[in-house]
Amino acid sequence: MLTSIVGINWGDEGKGRMVDLLSESQDVVVRYQGGNNAGHTVINEKGKFVLNLLPSGILREDKVNVMGNGMVVDIEHLCKEIARLRDGGISITPANLKISDKAIVCCPYDVAQDCLEEDRLGDKKFGSTRRGISPVYADKYMKKAIRMGDILHPEYLRSRLETIVDWKNLMIKDAYGAEAYTVEGLLEWFDKYGTPLKDYICDTGYYLDKALKAGKNVMLEAQLGALRDIDFGIYPYTTSSNTITAYGPVGAGIPNHKVENAIGVMKTYSTCVGEGPFTAEMFGNEAEELRKAGGEYGAATGRPRRVGGFDVVASKYGCMVQGANEIALTKLDILDTMAKIPVCVSYDVNGETVDEFPSGEALNIAKPNVVYLDGWNESTVNCRKFEDLPLNAQKYIEFIEKAVDCKIKYISVGAERDAIIVR
Repeated sequence: MLTSIVGINWGDEGKGRMVDLLSESQDVVVRYQGGNNAGHTVINEKGKFVLNLLPSGILREDKVNVMGNGMVVDIEHLCKEIARLRDGGISITPANLKISDKAIVCCPYDVAQDCLEEDRLGDKKFGSTRRGISPVYADKYMKKAIRMGDILHPEYLRSRLETIVDWKNLMIKDAYGAEAYTVEGLLEWFDKYGTPLKDYICDTGYYLDKALKAGKNVMLEAQLGALRDIDFGIYPYTTSSNTITAYGPVGAGIPNHKVENAIGVMKTYSTCVGEGPFTAEMFGNEAEELRKAGGEYGAATGRPRRVGGFDVVASKYGCMVQGANEIALTKLDILDTMAKIPVCVSYDVNGETVDEFPSGEALNIAKPNVVYLDGWNESTVNCRKFEDLPLNAQKYIEFIEKAVDCKIKYISVGAERDAIIVR
C-alpha cells in the first residue's frame, strides 16, 4: 500500500512527528522532494531529533528509508546529519538508508548563489533558507546538475564539473563579483563527502517497485506544505519543487504506482516561515504569546515563525490540492489556555467576501474575516480518546472538520509519540 504524509498549509505542520508515529505500520519511508531546507522535528525515547534531509522513518531502525530522485541533496550536510544521529544512538547503514542515483547534488556554488541573490534582492527577498534549493532545482531543469549516481563514476563526474563550473562562474564571479569555484576544489569536496555515501546510492525506483509488488507498505513523506508548492502555492514565495501528493510517486521513482491514502497534516492554528502573503497573520502580544506557547521557531533555520488563527480558506484549499483522505491535526494542547480562539473563516478582497483561496495580487490584498470560538481552559495533554477532551475542544475540532470538509482522524496533544488521539 502506498500512503502519503503531506502538509496542508505553509509547512511546519508537524509532518515529521506524524511520519515517526505512523511509520510503525510501514516497511519503507520515502522523502520525495526538497532538500535540507526541511526541518522535521521528532521526539522519542532517545531524545529530540531535527531531520533536514533524512526521512523521519530513520528513527525506527527496522524501517528502510529512501531519499528519492525528486530530492536535492547537499552531501556535506547529509554526512554531518548522519554523524549527528549516530551520536544520538541511531543506526544508519546501507541496509536502512538508500539514496536514489537520480537525486540531484546541491553543490557549494548553489548555496553561494542562493545567498548572493537574497542579499542582492534586499527588502524584496523571497525569504530563502539560503541552502541552495532554488539554484540547484534551476540547474536540474537546465540539465546542468550533478546526480548522486555520478559520484560512482569519477571520470564522468570530472567531465561534468568541467562544463558546469565554467557556466556557474559566469554568475558567481562575473555577475555577483564573488570568488570563483574550481573543478579541483569541487572534486576535493566530492571526495570528502561523496565517498562515504557511495554504498548508499542505488536505483531506488526498482527497489520500491519490487517492495510494493511484494505487498510492502510504503509511506511518502513530503517537505513543506501545499501553499509552498511551486505550481499551486503562493508563487513566487514558494519552494522550488512540487510538495503535493500527486508528485509523490514521481519524486519517489515509482510513477507507475498510485497513492491510496493521503494523510494531510495541519495545526490547530496557522504558522508561516518566510516571506509572502499570510492572510490570517496575528501581530503584537497576542501573536508573541502564541509563538512562545507553540515553540514556533523554524527547525531548519531557527527563524521565528509568523503565527495566526486557523485559516479555513487556506486549509480547505490545501486539502483539495493534496487530495487528502484524512487529516492529522497537531498541537491542540497549545490552545489549552486561550479563552477565545481566532479562526479566519473567509477573506475580504476589495469588499467582496471570498471563501475560495485566491492567487496573485488578489491574495496579496486579501484581509481576514475572523470569528472567535470559545476556548476550554483545561489541559488536553493526558487525553487519549476524543471523549476525554473538554467539550469546547471537541466542538473546535468538529468545527474545523466541517469547515475543511475532510475527516480528522488523528489529534496530537503533545510532541511525544504516545500523545495522540486516534478517532
